[in-house]
Amino acid sequence: MKTNGCQTAPPSASELHAAYAAGTLTPMQATEHCLRVACASQSVFTRITADRALEEARQSTERWRAGRPLGPLDGIPISWKDLFDVRGTPTTAASALLQSAAPARADAAVVARAAAAGMVCLGKTNLSEFAYSGLGLNPCFGTPVFAHEGGHDRAPGGSSSGAALAVALGCGPLAMGTDTAGSVRIPAAFNGLVGYRASMGRYCLQGVFALAPSLDTLGPLALSVADCRALDRVLRGLTDDGHANASPAADLLNQVFCTDLSLLDDDRVQAPVRNNLLSSLALLETRGARVERRTLRSLRAVRTLTRRHGWLGAHEAFATHRARLDDADQAARMDPRVRQRLEAARHLSPDSYQTLIAQRAPLMALFAQELGDATLVLPTTGHTAPLLLPLLDDDRLFAETNLATLRLTMPGSYLDTPAVALPSGVQRIPGLDGRPAFLPTGLQLMRPRGDDDRLLRIALSVEQVLSPSTVPIDRSA
Repeated sequence: MKTNGCQTAPPSASELHAAYAAGTLTPMQATEHCLRVACASQSVFTRITADRALEEARQSTERWRAGRPLGPLDGIPISWKDLFDVRGTPTTAASALLQSAAPARADAAVVARAAAAGMVCLGKTNLSEFAYSGLGLNPCFGTPVFAHEGGHDRAPGGSSSGAALAVALGCGPLAMGTDTAGSVRIPAAFNGLVGYRASMGRYCLQGVFALAPSLDTLGPLALSVADCRALDRVLRGLTDDGHANASPAADLLNQVFCTDLSLLDDDRVQAPVRNNLLSSLALLETRGARVERRTLRSLRAVRTLTRRHGWLGAHEAFATHRARLDDADQAARMDPRVRQRLEAARHLSPDSYQTLIAQRAPLMALFAQELGDATLVLPTTGHTAPLLLPLLDDDRLFAETNLATLRLTMPGSYLDTPAVALPSGVQRIPGLDGRPAFLPTGLQLMRPRGDDDRLLRIALSVEQVLSPSTVPIDRSA
């Protein structure tokens, strides 16, 4: 394993695959390392399944030694957000109310598919309680924190906070999350990772704890788009060699990218985020891509609907948890911030909910018409990872920051756009020792519902352009 000082510099899944094939590393060695890192981490996992991981790694090692691996992800460690059923473990949704839940009798459908492809289950990762926050704080299981440069703890992003930190800290190259309003994309942006929100229906949701059924979908957090594509094939039951059979990266020559003026030029998008996105688009232009700046009526309409009728996910999340909220004892054991946000939807009317449902399909169609052959590029979040301590100390600041964090991912969820969050550069900040430090900024690529395959091909090309050697650095701090 590679190291960078005392912190692991984790290999990607494709790099592990190459090492297995070359015989320089075995799945057992990789898994033992990942388990050591996972056990040393703080609040990243709600449960580590060491016995299962070691047995799966042993079997994978035997297959590799016999020259019969099951595919490109055989022996690759993966962790699962604690909304996925993993046989023999409780699914807690990171809530004190479910800590003593009965162990799952079977794996969730996607967990079973990963296991059938030879992947190694490391355990269950932490999250915002019931997946209902974009910041990733959790008072019951603790808040996982990545020691970003600069010396101060920052919010990990949510709700898939533990999934992101598992990858960032080197507990394994892949982690599976859920995304209802941005829960994969936000922690990817805060931690300099790749996050893929799949269109609804691409993956089976059997055995996954629900929040808002009209919006819930799944997606991986990873170190590369290529790893996301390989996992995507496994989770869809495509058993051939994912690296060999996946379509090649898209040609950027004359590829059209657009960004929405009304969102990009909003004062709530911090200058470093905006500057790095524009620098990224300029790099794409040097490779022959066309970049356009537009205002999309579909996105404006989603914002207007949400302002008038509430967030669709809020309606459904309240319905999901109403019985818990109506029980005084259960409500008192919830994270107060999550409970308050859920309760805020109690006054929303059934008519508003029906309006949001009725307008959804027409706005999806309008979005596809407006976008045409272009790929939409927006910031993933309008700001970099916020300082953690002020959020813990000030409930009002937490609520305001949480809403701001979700603002640019929620429209895509309503329109069910497949989206890939990518690092767009870094923001320079003062470090505690007087030397400059850097925080990741992120962008998201979006296409119309169901256009996931093309999006992933385009994302692979964009990622190759935005390599570490060309990463924009905003120096405005």
